Amino acid sequence: MSKLLLVDDDVDLTTMLKDYLEREGFSITAVNDGESAVREALHGDYALAVMDVMMPGMTGIEALSRIRMHSQMPVLMLTARGDDIDRIIGLELGADDYVPKPCMPRELVARIRAILRRARPESLISSHDPLQIGALTLWPEKRHAALNGQTLDLTSTEFNLLEVLAQQAGQTVSKADLSTHGLGRPLTRYDRSIDVHMSSIRHKLGQLPDGHSCIQTVRGVGYQLVRE
Repeated sequence: MSKLLLVDDDVDLTTMLKDYLEREGFSITAVNDGESAVREALHGDYALAVMDVMMPGMTGIEALSRIRMHSQMPVLMLTARGDDIDRIIGLELGADDYVPKPCMPRELVARIRAILRRARPESLISSHDPLQIGALTLWPEKRHAALNGQTLDLTSTEFNLLEVLAQQAGQTVSKADLSTHGLGRPLTRYDRSIDVHMSSIRHKLGQLPDGHSCIQTVRGVGYQLVRE
């Protein structure tokens, strides 16, 4: 049974979602403010947090920022429908995905299960050998990545996207495939999640000796991890 942290200042909504998620087989701890969310996230043993963006006092964005200073626990953000700014800021700060509010509980459960599968998936390859692309090394079964021997601090979603690119290094991977295999859901129109995650991964990987990124954009198609 996966233990989840549910955070929303709407007590009635929180109660409804808690009951629904528990019927779906999850163990739920619910809190109603950002301060409590940070405290629980950093001291509880949670598989994932579902957190609303708009809360009085400490917002969900602020809480996410504090959590990411110390933890890479998967976080699913609940955002106002059509509010692209909050969505992008959340992804830039390390949110794994988002669901617009109001949302269908079944969609929320589907997104949660997709993130949990990605957080502990079976490798796309059966070998226990690491993936080696230039100075980059990935150990899929251990969910560990290193660059020049130094550990890369990646979120669960970032690791999955990087693994998809590494599996097909030197080839262009479409945004649709990255969304399906990295986010666990089909790509939707106007969805910039892949682009935001890729920007974060590029920042963490740094530049090649020639000043370019090892992740190249193939305009209108997707991304490619360059073989050095």
